[in-house]
Amino acid sequence: FDSLPPAHYKETMSTILLWIQQSETKVSTPQVTITEYEIMEQRLRELKALQSSLQEQQEGLNYLSTTVEEMSRKAPADVSQKYQAEIEGIVGRWKKLSAQLVEQTQKLEELMTKFHRFQNDTKTLKKWMAEVDVFLKEEWPALGDSAALEKQLEQC
Repeated sequence: FDSLPPAHYKETMSTILLWIQQSETKVSTPQVTITEYEIMEQRLRELKALQSSLQEQQEGLNYLSTTVEEMSRKAPADVSQKYQAEIEGIVGRWKKLSAQLVEQTQKLEELMTKFHRFQNDTKTLKKWMAEVDVFLKEEWPALGDSAALEKQLEQC
């Protein structure tokens, strides 16, 4: 019986596996082109919530690892290897998920910065175009008015 995991181990294992599976699904959603800043903010909040949840689940993963270590000291080699392989698979998925979360969060933050800069540049360009439009629609000075012609030349 010493080589068998406690009931809490199995419960924690299913909870962690379910959480990993759900999180992998959320993280692996296909990346689409986002043209609205609010949607980008929402996605960033979702990713940060997943990162927070990942930290909350860390305790369960630590418990599983510790329990497997203890069991492997008492269990026969074949049983020990089975549990070691199981926990290694979970830890591998955990690390991959964690890395994906960090990568996607950083990438989204960079894109949001670029998007915000682009919006500001677009506003500036539109303002400039409106000013140019007003200038082009102004009445041209008479040919003999050299002071007005010089002023308009400077504006051009």
